[in-house]
Amino acid sequence: MIKQLRSIPAYLFLTITALFSVFPLYFMTVSATNTSQDVLASRLIPGSNLFDNFTKLISQQDLGSALYHSSVNAILATFFSLLICSIAGYGFEVYHSKGKDLLMAILLLAMMIPFAATMIPLFQLFAANGLMNSTAAVILPTISTPFLILLFRQASRNFPHEILEAARLDGLSELAIFIRIYLPTMRATYAAAAVITFMQAWNNFLWPKVILVDSAYQTMPMLISNFSSGYVTDYGALMLAVLIASLPAMLIFLALQRAFAEGITGAIK
Repeated sequence: MIKQLRSIPAYLFLTITALFSVFPLYFMTVSATNTSQDVLASRLIPGSNLFDNFTKLISQQDLGSALYHSSVNAILATFFSLLICSIAGYGFEVYHSKGKDLLMAILLLAMMIPFAATMIPLFQLFAANGLMNSTAAVILPTISTPFLILLFRQASRNFPHEILEAARLDGLSELAIFIRIYLPTMRATYAAAAVITFMQAWNNFLWPKVILVDSAYQTMPMLISNFSSGYVTDYGALMLAVLIASLPAMLIFLALQRAFAEGITGAIK
């Protein structure tokens, strides 16, 4: 009984913290059903303006095209990031050497360079090669990141090297070992990396805004920015656009949250 009473403050603190965390999502969802005036008045009760907000949204912005381009960019960026960074992390750890440690240190130092410092050279490079307004231009700068390489390298440290030696003795090639043994073993790490990469790619705004000069190729973050940059902003429709843009990332996280936690903790150990 005494232990239960002592735990009350902790549960109370966690409950209050959870409410504060969930409130922005609740307010966004409720605001998507209200008028612009109700949103500005911070109304916390659901309204009946959801259909009108959706009609205004699709009449002023090409919602279908933005969802399509965001989905293609995020899915392709996630796939190629997992493929390239997992191979790199696997190579750094399984074929370990002092030279690779030095290269890894250089990659980690590269994380300190802000993207704004490399954005202009990247833009000039892609423009010179005719890659403006293309999916390749959006995803290429993001498919290999030091963070994901480090994540897979740390996770690979827990990979039993005895299995590798046994597989090699059985005649398996290095590619077959990677596909048939390493990939199934690292499912949790792949899930964690997939959540991180998908959310970053889906929410990416600055680089697509720079490289996608044609509005026909705009993504969801760009649509929200364009929708809110007019002289008069309909905040009900804007909140609906934000809600629609938030749903894919939330669904991905909810679907992979357990594997995400396992992958992160496995990489830390």
